[in-house]
Amino acid sequence: MALKAQYYKHTLNFRFDAGTSRGVLKNKASYFIKIFDENTPEIFGLGEAGPLEGLSLDFGVLAENKIKEIINDINSGIYRKFGDLDLDLLNFPSVKFAIETAILDLQNGGKRMIFKNDFFEKSERININGLVWMGSKDFMKKQIIEKLESGFDTIKLKIGAIDFNEEMELLRFIRKQFAASEISLRVDANGAFSVAEAFGKLQTLSQFEIHSIEQPVKVNQWEEMAKLCEKTPVPIALDEELIENFASKETLLRTIKPQYIILKPSLMGGISGSSEWIETAERLGIDWWMTSALESNVGLNAICQFAATYQNKLPQGLGTGKLYDNNFDSPLEIQSGQIFYNQYYEWNLDNFKTN
Repeated sequence: MALKAQYYKHTLNFRFDAGTSRGVLKNKASYFIKIFDENTPEIFGLGEAGPLEGLSLDFGVLAENKIKEIINDINSGIYRKFGDLDLDLLNFPSVKFAIETAILDLQNGGKRMIFKNDFFEKSERININGLVWMGSKDFMKKQIIEKLESGFDTIKLKIGAIDFNEEMELLRFIRKQFAASEISLRVDANGAFSVAEAFGKLQTLSQFEIHSIEQPVKVNQWEEMAKLCEKTPVPIALDEELIENFASKETLLRTIKPQYIILKPSLMGGISGSSEWIETAERLGIDWWMTSALESNVGLNAICQFAATYQNKLPQGLGTGKLYDNNFDSPLEIQSGQIFYNQYYEWNLDNFKTN
């Protein structure tokens, strides 16, 4: 086998201004790595590196330069077989995710099958949460209604950008219609609360029987976060904390003792790094779920298949495929709060078929 590779940059455009506590997102760049045998270039593996500004260790030119370096090495003949591609990418998690995905895809025949499981082969469904983005109260309420009408039974709201009392009104709006046994509520603060106010806000949130809150305070405040996790009336899920401390998995989890952790493979060491987080968390009795990091359908497909290997019954955060107006058509489909791989649909990856 003579391995060859190419990469492509594609800017994804949001259908709306996607608000977070770190600012408003209008577009994001992803880098796509294509690996193939030069004798059969029509059969290729495809992986996506989609680093996020303000979160990814390898955002922007860092990722692109590393990808160029790897592509040049592959094309020069340094790597003759899959096993040679054991790259040191500790500080390039999105690139590692892309390389791992492309290799697995090619090994499985270049059919976008990353893992051979029932999600890909039998359209097994994964429960997911419906994500409500930050914005004005009216904008967020409109999203909530759309998610409820679409059949989601787990709703996740990003909070921390508008007035806290207005956010509580939105939660009250849901709870007036649906009990916790009917609709599960998650909130994501993205570190928006100060340590001084966090516990009081968690107490306020608890009246709405919240399933969990993601990252209530900023990262690297282990002692303060540990105290919150010990006393909290709302279960806490670590998110950004894992990105910053990927090299201290067991120490972090033993110190903070969160109720949940959230895995984003593009940000947490790819498939192999995320597997290590899961093994550590399960050994310590900590639950988890997986979520995308605003990838296109290429990366989302890989994460869905990865998540499906664990048979985790918690709703996953994998409902981001319709965020963009220039995403790639794929067999991924969402119905009634579940995502599945519809074998009757086809990929439209014409952008990657030319050599």
